[in-house]
Amino acid sequence: MSDQSKYTEDNIRSLDWKEHIRMRPGMYIGKLGDGSSPDDGIYILLKEVIDNCIDEFVMGTGKTIEVTIRDKTVSVRDYGRGIPLGKVVDVVSKMNTGGKYDSLAFKKSVGLNGVGTKAVNALSTHFRVESVREEKQKAAEFSAGNLVLEEDIIETTKRKGTKVTFTPDEAIFKNYKFRNEYVVKMLKNYCYLNTGLTIIYNGEKYFSEYGLRDLLDENIAEEDKVYNIIHLRGDDIEIAMTHSKSQYSEEYHSFVNGQNTTQGGTHLVAFREAIVKTIREFYNKGFEPSDIRKSIVGAVSIKVMEPVFESQTKTKLGSTEIGSEPGMPSVRTFVNDFVKNNLDNYLHKNPETADLLLRKILQAERERKELSGIRKLAKDRAKKASLHNKKLRDCRVHLPDVKNPRYLESTLFITEGDSASGSITKSRDVNTQAVFSLRGKPLNSYGMSKKIVYENEEFNLLQAALDIEDDMENLRYNNIVIATDADVDGMHIRLLLITFFLQFFPELIKEGHLYILQTPLFRVRNKKETIYCYSEEERKAAIEKLKPKPEITRFKGLGEISPNEFQFFIGEDIRLDPVMMDKHTSVEQLLSFYMGKNTPDRQEFIIKNLKVELDTIEEA
Repeated sequence: MSDQSKYTEDNIRSLDWKEHIRMRPGMYIGKLGDGSSPDDGIYILLKEVIDNCIDEFVMGTGKTIEVTIRDKTVSVRDYGRGIPLGKVVDVVSKMNTGGKYDSLAFKKSVGLNGVGTKAVNALSTHFRVESVREEKQKAAEFSAGNLVLEEDIIETTKRKGTKVTFTPDEAIFKNYKFRNEYVVKMLKNYCYLNTGLTIIYNGEKYFSEYGLRDLLDENIAEEDKVYNIIHLRGDDIEIAMTHSKSQYSEEYHSFVNGQNTTQGGTHLVAFREAIVKTIREFYNKGFEPSDIRKSIVGAVSIKVMEPVFESQTKTKLGSTEIGSEPGMPSVRTFVNDFVKNNLDNYLHKNPETADLLLRKILQAERERKELSGIRKLAKDRAKKASLHNKKLRDCRVHLPDVKNPRYLESTLFITEGDSASGSITKSRDVNTQAVFSLRGKPLNSYGMSKKIVYENEEFNLLQAALDIEDDMENLRYNNIVIATDADVDGMHIRLLLITFFLQFFPELIKEGHLYILQTPLFRVRNKKETIYCYSEEERKAAIEKLKPKPEITRFKGLGEISPNEFQFFIGEDIRLDPVMMDKHTSVEQLLSFYMGKNTPDRQEFIIKNLKVELDTIEEA
């Protein structure tokens, strides 16, 4: 009998809490990542710590939270009640220990299962907690969840509250870095949902006066709104909505108990349904739901007693009831009733908004009818093409099945040319990585109508591969990665693809799904070691490390990299640059700058930015 087939008592072992978290981090924080995506583990760690501060604010203590990130170390300080001094060590190191099991104290809390800070502790090389109560302080320090220092209780003049400092473990989070844009977005969301709260991040103050209205103002340019934001508040519910002039699909921001539910859930389903129902009744017309919701930009926030989420990372609400007490309504009824009464009242009181909204719906209806014939032809063509289509080499698991955090890794590489596609296809993970091959340069879609998406075979097949024709709900891949050469042609293809997404699916970019694949510029090796370098600095460091005379290869294109080597660049050490939008720039402004008439501004921009690239290439 082989050793592999033996199964005895020796095979059974119990892991203590920290070992389990470190061995199976995905169960607690979703995917690990390196900080290039907003749902990467390092941001979940930050969120878990801030959630505790927010719960203090909700309970009426601690109106300011200070967050500092220096290099890889995070510090979060609140001015709440402080952890009871005798329990400081237990609260951050004993599973299922916390103050939130008493549902009177934390009736509508985010962190309910006492896991959050323990996961942060276990996944950090250094973790320190300090609590100040009644002019006394208690502190403890840990490494990978192990207690390394427990200080005695001392007297102090510091203000009450809790301070947590941690450094995520680089053995678990490889090559990670905190990206300011993602941190700021998360902190702003906390402010929108907790008016009156001030968050100070690296010296910068964030505060919101109007809640979800401020959130939409931040996400949609003034000139792009069809009508002024409709903002409605009630007990345990708040909604805001408008329609966009430029984008085609729906865009939503949804929250439960202050938690950004990026995957939606029962409350968002109810919100979308309630808008359709209320608008149909108000105008007394049986509009198509897609015509009512086309181009909508909306936000919904509700508070639920003891919410049930579909994973520890709380990205999708599963609760069907508002609370467990007898007679409490379902989430669906609660949201429907609120929208029905308040949105109907608002439209009656604001006839100008009601008129602009009606015109927008009728315009969507006209466009849909114009497209219906061509859409059917395109769909038939896409079906036929998909039988013989060699453009898409699909993977096995996709984003809509989010119960397993592994599926959040689902990635579509958009490549140019057969050689690059071939290399990626041969070295990819067939479970989570798909490849879509472009034939030459895609069409410049700037200023074109949605009709072109159906008329152009390549765009139609790309839209079908992503499954985003009607909305983002069925998006099949969490990461859409443009993998082109870093030469002039490759840059142009990148720009044309970004134009396509900005023009027709801007929320893909707004929600952080679009990336550029970084590939190494150089390979530096000797007989013992190979180092791939992504910059001139890395090349110099590698030469220094492998001296005296390492072999240096410059990669000119993806096609030059063999499948055997490619696996190192698209595996766990993948480097991705997120495509982000500046909040001060509207989609229209971006598109007209990059793809409009050839303005002197753009020429100057290209010359300035190209010079840096050319300098690097000449030095190499």
